[in-house]
Amino acid sequence: MGSIAQNKNRLYDRLAEVIEEKKDLRNPLIEILRIAQEIFGYLPIEVQEFIAEKMNMPASKIYGVVTFYNFFSMTPRGKYTLNVCTGTACFVKGAPRLIQMLSDELGVGMGETTEDGLFTMSAVRCVGACSLAPVFVIGEDTFGRIDTADKVKEIIKRYE
Repeated sequence: MGSIAQNKNRLYDRLAEVIEEKKDLRNPLIEILRIAQEIFGYLPIEVQEFIAEKMNMPASKIYGVVTFYNFFSMTPRGKYTLNVCTGTACFVKGAPRLIQMLSDELGVGMGETTEDGLFTMSAVRCVGACSLAPVFVIGEDTFGRIDTADKVKEIIKRYE
Protein backbone atom coordinates (compact mmCIF):
# COMPACT_ATOMS: atom_id res chain seq x y z
CA MET A 1 0.00 0.00 0.00
CA GLY A 2 1.36 3.41 -0.97
CA SER A 3 2.19 6.10 1.54
CA ILE A 4 -0.68 8.30 0.31
CA ALA A 5 -3.20 5.54 1.04
CA GLN A 6 -1.57 4.85 4.42
CA ASN A 7 -1.76 8.54 5.33
CA LYS A 8 -5.42 8.69 4.27
CA ASN A 9 -6.16 5.61 6.41
CA ARG A 10 -4.49 7.30 9.39
CA LEU A 11 -6.72 10.35 8.90
CA TYR A 12 -9.83 8.16 8.86
CA ASP A 13 -8.57 6.25 11.92
CA ARG A 14 -8.13 9.57 13.76
CA LEU A 15 -11.63 10.65 12.72
CA ALA A 16 -13.08 7.33 13.93
CA GLU A 17 -11.41 7.94 17.32
CA VAL A 18 -12.91 11.45 17.48
CA ILE A 19 -16.38 10.16 16.63
CA GLU A 20 -16.13 7.45 19.28
CA GLU A 21 -14.94 9.99 21.84
CA LYS A 22 -17.60 12.64 21.04
CA LYS A 23 -20.67 10.70 19.86
CA ASP A 24 -22.32 10.54 23.28
CA LEU A 25 -22.15 14.28 23.84
CA ARG A 26 -25.37 16.22 23.50
CA ASN A 27 -25.59 17.32 19.83
CA PRO A 28 -22.04 16.25 18.89
CA LEU A 29 -22.31 16.66 15.11
CA ILE A 30 -20.96 20.20 14.68
CA GLU A 31 -17.99 19.48 16.96
CA ILE A 32 -17.23 16.26 15.07
CA LEU A 33 -17.48 18.08 11.73
CA ARG A 34 -15.22 20.87 13.01
CA ILE A 35 -12.55 18.38 14.05
CA ALA A 36 -12.98 16.39 10.82
CA GLN A 37 -12.33 19.59 8.87
CA GLU A 38 -9.17 20.17 10.94
CA ILE A 39 -8.01 16.62 10.19
CA PHE A 40 -8.73 16.62 6.45
CA GLY A 41 -8.57 20.36 5.71
CA TYR A 42 -12.11 20.25 4.27
CA LEU A 43 -15.20 18.01 4.25
CA PRO A 44 -15.51 16.08 0.98
CA ILE A 45 -18.52 13.82 0.44
CA GLU A 46 -16.46 10.72 1.34
CA VAL A 47 -15.71 12.13 4.79
CA GLN A 48 -19.36 13.11 5.29
CA GLU A 49 -20.46 9.59 4.37
CA PHE A 50 -17.90 8.12 6.77
CA ILE A 51 -19.25 10.27 9.61
CA ALA A 52 -22.84 9.37 8.71
CA GLU A 53 -22.05 5.65 8.77
CA LYS A 54 -20.17 5.84 12.08
CA MET A 55 -22.91 7.93 13.70
CA ASN A 56 -25.74 5.87 12.20
CA MET A 57 -27.46 8.86 10.61
CA PRO A 58 -28.39 9.78 7.03
CA ALA A 59 -25.62 11.32 4.95
CA SER A 60 -28.17 13.94 3.88
CA LYS A 61 -28.27 15.26 7.45
CA ILE A 62 -24.48 15.65 7.50
CA TYR A 63 -24.56 17.34 4.08
CA GLY A 64 -27.31 19.70 5.26
CA VAL A 65 -25.23 20.86 8.22
CA VAL A 66 -22.05 21.20 6.15
CA THR A 67 -23.76 23.31 3.49
CA PHE A 68 -25.72 25.41 6.01
CA TYR A 69 -22.74 26.73 7.99
CA ASN A 70 -20.23 28.77 6.00
CA PHE A 71 -17.44 27.71 8.38
CA PHE A 72 -17.46 24.30 6.71
CA SER A 73 -15.97 23.77 3.27
CA MET A 74 -16.44 20.91 0.82
CA THR A 75 -13.42 22.01 -1.22
CA PRO A 76 -9.80 22.40 -0.11
CA ARG A 77 -9.00 25.78 1.37
CA GLY A 78 -5.73 27.64 1.45
CA LYS A 79 -3.47 27.94 4.45
CA TYR A 80 -4.94 31.43 4.92
CA THR A 81 -8.55 32.43 4.37
CA LEU A 82 -8.74 36.00 3.22
CA ASN A 83 -12.18 37.33 4.24
CA VAL A 84 -13.24 40.49 2.42
CA CYS A 85 -15.97 42.49 4.13
CA THR A 86 -18.89 43.25 1.81
CA GLY A 87 -21.09 44.92 4.40
CA THR A 88 -22.73 48.26 3.62
CA ALA A 89 -19.93 50.54 4.88
CA CYS A 90 -17.20 48.54 3.15
CA PHE A 91 -19.23 48.21 -0.03
CA VAL A 92 -19.82 51.96 -0.22
CA LYS A 93 -16.18 52.74 0.61
CA GLY A 94 -14.75 50.45 -2.09
CA ALA A 95 -15.12 46.72 -1.36
CA PRO A 96 -15.75 45.89 -5.05
CA ARG A 97 -12.49 47.63 -6.00
CA LEU A 98 -10.67 45.90 -3.11
CA ILE A 99 -11.97 42.53 -4.29
CA GLN A 100 -10.71 43.28 -7.80
CA MET A 101 -7.26 44.29 -6.51
CA LEU A 102 -7.01 41.13 -4.39
CA SER A 103 -8.23 38.99 -7.28
CA ASP A 104 -5.65 40.56 -9.61
CA GLU A 105 -2.85 40.03 -7.09
CA LEU A 106 -3.76 36.45 -6.17
CA GLY A 107 -5.05 35.30 -9.54
CA VAL A 108 -8.26 33.87 -8.06
CA GLY A 109 -11.89 34.87 -7.78
CA MET A 110 -14.19 34.84 -4.79
CA GLY A 111 -14.41 31.39 -3.20
CA GLU A 112 -11.31 30.14 -5.01
CA THR A 113 -7.93 28.99 -3.70
CA THR A 114 -4.56 29.99 -5.13
CA GLU A 115 -2.63 27.30 -7.00
CA ASP A 116 0.05 27.24 -4.31
CA GLY A 117 -2.61 26.47 -1.68
CA LEU A 118 -1.73 29.55 0.33
CA PHE A 119 -4.87 31.71 0.08
CA THR A 120 -8.62 31.22 -0.27
CA MET A 121 -10.60 34.38 -0.96
CA SER A 122 -13.99 34.62 0.73
CA ALA A 123 -16.65 37.30 1.26
CA VAL A 124 -18.21 38.02 4.64
CA ARG A 125 -21.09 40.36 5.48
CA CYS A 126 -19.44 42.38 8.25
CA VAL A 127 -16.30 42.20 10.36
CA GLY A 128 -17.29 45.03 12.70
CA ALA A 129 -14.56 47.42 11.59
CA CYS A 130 -16.71 49.86 9.63
CA SER A 131 -14.53 52.86 10.48
CA LEU A 132 -11.67 51.17 8.61
CA ALA A 133 -13.70 50.43 5.45
CA PRO A 134 -12.95 48.79 3.10
CA VAL A 135 -11.59 45.91 5.18
CA PHE A 136 -10.29 42.38 4.79
CA VAL A 137 -9.15 39.90 7.40
CA ILE A 138 -6.48 37.20 7.29
CA GLY A 139 -6.58 35.03 10.40
CA GLU A 140 -6.63 37.42 13.35
CA ASP A 141 -5.21 40.32 11.33
CA THR A 142 -7.54 43.07 10.05
CA PHE A 143 -6.45 45.36 7.23
CA GLY A 144 -8.39 48.54 6.58
CA ARG A 145 -8.51 51.56 4.32
CA ILE A 146 -6.94 49.56 1.52
CA ASP A 147 -7.11 51.77 -1.54
CA THR A 148 -4.11 50.85 -3.71
CA ALA A 149 -2.76 47.72 -5.37
CA ASP A 150 0.62 48.44 -3.74
CA LYS A 151 -0.94 48.14 -0.26
CA VAL A 152 -2.54 44.83 -1.29
CA LYS A 153 0.83 43.50 -2.58
CA GLU A 154 2.62 44.60 0.59
CA ILE A 155 0.10 42.79 2.83
CA ILE A 156 0.03 39.60 0.75
CA LYS A 157 3.86 39.39 0.81
CA ARG A 158 3.76 39.15 4.61
CA TYR A 159 2.03 35.77 4.35
CA GLU A 160 3.97 34.23 1.47
